[in-house]
Amino acid sequence: MTDEVTDDVRAVAERMYAAFNTRDLAAAESVFSADFVSHPLGTVGVDAVVKAWSALHSLFPGIQVVVEDMLVDADRAAVRTTLHGVPAGTEDQPPPSMMEIFHVREGRITELWGMSTLARPALKSPDAD
Repeated sequence: MTDEVTDDVRAVAERMYAAFNTRDLAAAESVFSADFVSHPLGTVGVDAVVKAWSALHSLFPGIQVVVEDMLVDADRAAVRTTLHGVPAGTEDQPPPSMMEIFHVREGRITELWGMSTLARPALKSPDAD
């Protein structure tokens, strides 16, 4: 793959995070393919993205995704992010984080795989019982 393809993959990933952070739900149409598949959510389509984003924005009005690392290889991007504006549980916990892998085709994200610490259970000491 060429550097141009790599740049396109990076650009679409950056557009996606910018759209989420600015609450630009309409931008989802130009970021995701019509047949987009979210493997973690088990959903298909742009409407599912808009619904998921809206739910997160309602639940955490100050949420912002900060890209910490992005690696691009051919038509895929692997991205490590932190979620700010989300209660961490305790002061000594780091902000929740996500790891996502995107597949990009024709300038749009077609598939996403990922995991998040957002719904992590409270840590418990082994001798706390």
